[in-house]
Amino acid sequence: MYGRGLLASGDMRVLHTSDWHLGRSFHRESLLAAQGVFVDHLIETVRAERVDVVVVSGDVYDRALPPVDAVDLCNQALRRLVAERVRTVVISGNHDSARRLGFGADLIDAAGVHLRTDPGRVGDPVVVGDVAFYGIPYLEPEMVRAAWRLPARTHTAAIEHAMSLVRADLARRGLRSVVLAHAFVTGGRGSDSERDISVGGVAHVPLSVFYGVDYVALGHLHGRQRMSETVRYSGSPIAYSFSETGQVKGSWLVDVGARGRVGAEFVPAPVPRPVGRLKGRLENLLTSAEHARYEDHWLQVTLTDPVRPKGAMERLRSRFEHTLALSFDPEGGDREVVVRPRLAGRPEAEVALDFVRAVRGEAADAEETRLIREAVEFCRLKEATA
Repeated sequence: MYGRGLLASGDMRVLHTSDWHLGRSFHRESLLAAQGVFVDHLIETVRAERVDVVVVSGDVYDRALPPVDAVDLCNQALRRLVAERVRTVVISGNHDSARRLGFGADLIDAAGVHLRTDPGRVGDPVVVGDVAFYGIPYLEPEMVRAAWRLPARTHTAAIEHAMSLVRADLARRGLRSVVLAHAFVTGGRGSDSERDISVGGVAHVPLSVFYGVDYVALGHLHGRQRMSETVRYSGSPIAYSFSETGQVKGSWLVDVGARGRVGAEFVPAPVPRPVGRLKGRLENLLTSAEHARYEDHWLQVTLTDPVRPKGAMERLRSRFEHTLALSFDPEGGDREVVVRPRLAGRPEAEVALDFVRAVRGEAADAEETRLIREAVEFCRLKEATA
């Protein structure tokens, strides 16, 4: 017997989450520990809020062939959800391999974990009490165009057909309904961490395609968003790019009422390590007290020194240990550097030293000059003995 007793009162409590991207790294920093913290939070929320059904709207993994530790974390999460006696509905996203994620789906159904990765099953719901959960996995238009006889090779055509199957089945059942979908809905705000899903320049689908259901749990965009009162993105559980700085991550706690009334409250997730951006001159960043709160952040730093500082990354990390990305934007306006070095007949080391001077605005010092000459000589000897 699944559920927390809420079905008796006519309400269904759903926890809407998506875009776990298990196995993802952040500028080569492993995020597996942070993702594990989210899984702990997920289980705690299920227990504390008496959740009946957890939905995961795609991109469970970060790539089609995930690393074994990511698969292990996913297995732990699903096993713990089963132990909490909640139903879990999962669809595949554009980062997942639908075939791999959906392996053994019919067998796993019996445990209360419902993997919906096959486009052919979009009209076949998971019924919990009197609520039908329909899973629309990420639909690559070219992959379903022939089978569904789509009029166009667009995401809109694919989602419209999928929703027609959902509405047709729903009309026969007369149940309340929740749809999981992985798509880019027009008007949504993207970030730098989502993979482009455009096909022929048409990636978006209109909000109107989702009419006729009680709640739509969207995945794909990594920032939480309310497209309407009943159509929402939960966003990713942690930040996956610096463009997500300042976003509050988490899940939607959705109550589907007995008469189709829907209420939703956002449940913030823990932040194992925040992300941030800093910009300024190196010495100011290293000494100013106003930047102390960023010392434990993953950072993207833009230096504005007129001359590019030497050893900038090492010096930054002496204070901001988790600096991951560094760029330069010199003060004084845009400064386009056009380098047209004379190459013919010149030693390679001299060309490299000219490049250093052009990019940094000052010549290499004695130690840098020595290293460049040694590197050039090493490459020459290696080529000669190859």
